[in-house]
Amino acid sequence: MYLTKIKKEEIFKENGSSKKDTGSAEGQVALFTYRINHLSLHLKKNPKDFNTERSLVKLVGQRKSLLDYLKNKNIDRYRSIIKKLKLRK
Repeated sequence: MYLTKIKKEEIFKENGSSKKDTGSAEGQVALFTYRINHLSLHLKKNPKDFNTERSLVKLVGQRKSLLDYLKNKNIDRYRSIIKKLKLRK
């Protein structure tokens, strides 16, 4: 499995306040970004995997919703997570 418990804790530790802070928007955005990157690589190798493509589109929508929430609530946190994860070019 590509996403182990240890990897999840590492993602939340880097982007949240602690490794147990799974509810923070920054941690969830980071987790979604990790999963999106993994699924994108999978789809490059398997272009006809439509179930994975659907999951990828769903994850991108969830991440966008969380980013919109952050933008409306606290623009500084939004800018820091965008910069940290290099989401905008």
